Amino acid sequence: MMYDAVPLIPRDVLFGNPERLLPTLSPDGSRLGFVAPEDGVLNVWVGPADDPAAARPVTHDRHRGVRTFMFCHDDRTLVYLQDTDGDEDWRLYALDLESGQTTLVTPQSKVTAHILEHNRWHPTSMLVGLNADNPELHDVYRFDLATRELTKVAVNPGYAGWLVDSEQRVRGGVAMTEDGGAVVYRRGDDDTDEPWFEIGPDDVLTTDVAGFSRDGSAAYLLSSVGVNAARLIRVDLTTGDETVLAEDSEYDVAGVARHPETLEPQAVTFVKERKSWTFLDPAFGAEVERLTQRLRGEVGISRPVRDDRTWLVHDVLSDGPVRYYRYDRDSGDLTFLFSHRPELEQYDLAEMEPFSYTARDGLTVHGYLTFPRGVDRAHLPAVLDVHGGPWARDTWGYDPEAQWFANRGYVCVQVNFRGSTGYGKAFGNAGNKQWGRAMHTDLLDAVDHLVGHGLIDRDRVGIYGGSYGGYAALAGAAFTPDVFRCAVDIVGPSNLLTLLASVPEYWKPQIALMHNRVGNPETERDMLWERSPLSKVDQITIPVLVAQGKNDPRVKIAEAEQIVAALEEKGLDHEYLLFDDEGHGLARPENRERFYAAAERFLATHLGGRVQEA
Repeated sequence: MMYDAVPLIPRDVLFGNPERLLPTLSPDGSRLGFVAPEDGVLNVWVGPADDPAAARPVTHDRHRGVRTFMFCHDDRTLVYLQDTDGDEDWRLYALDLESGQTTLVTPQSKVTAHILEHNRWHPTSMLVGLNADNPELHDVYRFDLATRELTKVAVNPGYAGWLVDSEQRVRGGVAMTEDGGAVVYRRGDDDTDEPWFEIGPDDVLTTDVAGFSRDGSAAYLLSSVGVNAARLIRVDLTTGDETVLAEDSEYDVAGVARHPETLEPQAVTFVKERKSWTFLDPAFGAEVERLTQRLRGEVGISRPVRDDRTWLVHDVLSDGPVRYYRYDRDSGDLTFLFSHRPELEQYDLAEMEPFSYTARDGLTVHGYLTFPRGVDRAHLPAVLDVHGGPWARDTWGYDPEAQWFANRGYVCVQVNFRGSTGYGKAFGNAGNKQWGRAMHTDLLDAVDHLVGHGLIDRDRVGIYGGSYGGYAALAGAAFTPDVFRCAVDIVGPSNLLTLLASVPEYWKPQIALMHNRVGNPETERDMLWERSPLSKVDQITIPVLVAQGKNDPRVKIAEAEQIVAALEEKGLDHEYLLFDDEGHGLARPENRERFYAAAERFLATHLGGRVQEA
């Protein structure tokens, strides 16, 4: 058990609203915007670029909050997206920063908007994707910031995604194929689209068009075709000549830093155990390296100001809050703005530590461990915190759940099981149709590895996660209840057949990818049912906590209700938390407090960790 010398971190410090988050500068450099609470609800605040304390809220939501916004290049408009109670039907709003007037640009119900392109060269227009006419397909609209008018400019012929350039021209699109691959189409001068290149199913998650050069003569691809990991390639659109700009044999290119004026790539990042930079522009690289030497953690750079003389820099630590700075490139001044959660500075946080092990079939699997402070690292209780996606990954950095588990006395174990992204296509494709099989045994092998090294107590391991991680928790309870003492499922599917039958309409152009990677209900119905935790509910012998958002469009409420009804019918130990005003996750702080308080008590009852009493 943890020594009393390590203070309990209050849940509201870990899971309440951040003090300030997501800062950005306006394109003219005059304004600073960020997300912060107003009367307990997250809203957008704007103030002078050099004085965060002078910022005032410009949105005034009183329910779910506003988290996604951007300044526009007309230097007076701010746009933001907001859904209703987590339904992910995102509506676009435009706010005039001078008059304070807000316009709801996309008022339609059951329609979701996303921003496709807005830039300095077309300061008063924006391309928006909107599925207003066909719920499955997003057409392209031009939004005029001056008149607030929305005009359709391209009808979707069946694309899962559009290609647009900096001139706000539609350059083509990406259509999925029946086998789970894709065809990328390129638009000609006569506005007709012709197939440009095909992407096989093995490459579809690691190949994409990353953008176009400023003059439109070249495209930049992230491509794993012919190699294991996604590399950055420049393609001359006249000759077809390809030039490899950056690559790694094991890790996919994770991000591309492009010059804001020329759009030429200056650097790429790979996410290995930590973020790693490869610089294509030596001068840019030298400047980033100088910043890295001045800061403690992983450095991230945002370049929202048009003249590129002022950057926003964030410093990411695993044992402290994210710190944000304003960097003047001419003077070299690096000015601290704020951290996302200053209260964390008062507490002794734990460092996130990379680890790896060999799975039972010889595959190397990576992950992260966060240990409690103030105790010997021997035979500790543990929580296996499984990431969602599953086509995503855990990364090094501040993680409130990892800190929560460690502070309550558990080793937090985070595993990038096969199918996780960033580790090349062979590792990603090793997860195909392995839900409840090799993806699950990777988790079991992590437990065995840590038990074998004497770090954790085999009899006190819980499994916990959201979305796919929630499925993994239910799978742990149903398929291998002897390995885990308890399970916590947050918005996780319990029945793969009903999951695949109920995806949002606008996911349907990509359903072949789901069939290829999870299973096809038409040809693999028995397999999908066998790998559904609901099918093995009789085998559940451990306590289960289920949390669900009523309005979740991805993992619908039926997924929770099916497993809860089965647990009730069989008289099995469980708790069920339903949130009427949430979707795929918990956005409202009062709901997060309700969930984390219940989960903390649940874990303490079954694993023996600490509990915040009030």
